[in-house]
Amino acid sequence: MYARVTPFKMKPGTKAAATERLGTMKDAIMGMPGMHKFINVMNEDGTGYVIALVESEETSNANAEAVKSAWGQMAEFLEEMPTPQGYDVVVDWN
Repeated sequence: MYARVTPFKMKPGTKAAATERLGTMKDAIMGMPGMHKFINVMNEDGTGYVIALVESEETSNANAEAVKSAWGQMAEFLEEMPTPQGYDVVVDWN
């Protein structure tokens, strides 16, 4: 398993609107090939992370354009476009 972790910063006052927009994107995000889990965490100041667990690094790389497009749909709420980082998953406990 592979994790794509993306730090981001929202523009002030956009958390509610961004969260609403994200809700409309669920099917597209979860429909990306190899997607296992999608987690978005955010503080009140608009800083946060997206953690996407996918099948493999290859799958994550193959989804790069779809991921870029998804972030593009959030662009009006972001201070700047975020840069995803990738990691091998060591453990995934439930």
